[in-house]
Amino acid sequence: MQNTANNSTDSIWTGMVTVEDTALAVTDTGGSGIPVIYLNGQFATQGYWNRVVEDLGPGFRHITFDERARGKKSKESADYSFEACVRDVDAVLAARGVDRVLVVGWSYGAFVAAHWTSRNPDRAIGAVLVDGAQPHDWLDDAMEQQIRKLFKRIGWFAPLLRPTGLTPRLNAGQMADCNIELGKVARKSNLGPVLDKITVPTRYVVASGTSFGSKGDEQELIRASLDAVIVRNPNIEISAKVASNHDAILKKDFRAVADAARGITATSDVA
Repeated sequence: MQNTANNSTDSIWTGMVTVEDTALAVTDTGGSGIPVIYLNGQFATQGYWNRVVEDLGPGFRHITFDERARGKKSKESADYSFEACVRDVDAVLAARGVDRVLVVGWSYGAFVAAHWTSRNPDRAIGAVLVDGAQPHDWLDDAMEQQIRKLFKRIGWFAPLLRPTGLTPRLNAGQMADCNIELGKVARKSNLGPVLDKITVPTRYVVASGTSFGSKGDEQELIRASLDAVIVRNPNIEISAKVASNHDAILKKDFRAVADAARGITATSDVA
């Protein structure tokens, strides 16, 4: 097996990684296995990946982290933009001495994973995109207003859950801004060219049904956008479409995510 890490450790490391004006809580299981970095949902935490990490096991080196102002420990920042999240991937990998890596992202994290993979063809072993990074024009003026109303409604109780790490330390306006920016990132004219540039094995694991804030068949229409992506880029495939919905996929169908990761590494030059 090719050693893709510059700084392999033999034991689990947990600590804070300083990035720009903030610091991120990071966990690195260490070892000489193929490094995997996991990128969270927009307001999720690294704990969401526990089942996937356990299923893949010690043959991989697992790196998880909480984004800015997420979880119990990651610090606040003046920048919660999508580009900041992409930069954070580089910062965490540099801090842990990792060069080449398999990138696994869920929801918002799948968009970050797609961008990072597209920009780093020599450093990405491959990518697993879990029910995200689907190019679709779902954001319009009406949707933007709906998003702002939604986060304003939940804004009153979100601070009560912050000590548990279940909600981010962002106010309602900041959370809405993040979601609206994602709608712009997801537009076919923006995301399509990013996916077309990917040159490493990339596998989608696609959920079924709805997600928080969606209605009817909205999510299925978004997922259907992958058909054109796959036609244009032979490096991209759908590994599995699972029964669970968007919000439960890492809990109920974690094996499908782990299997997609194994499939990439079994056929890549690190196997």
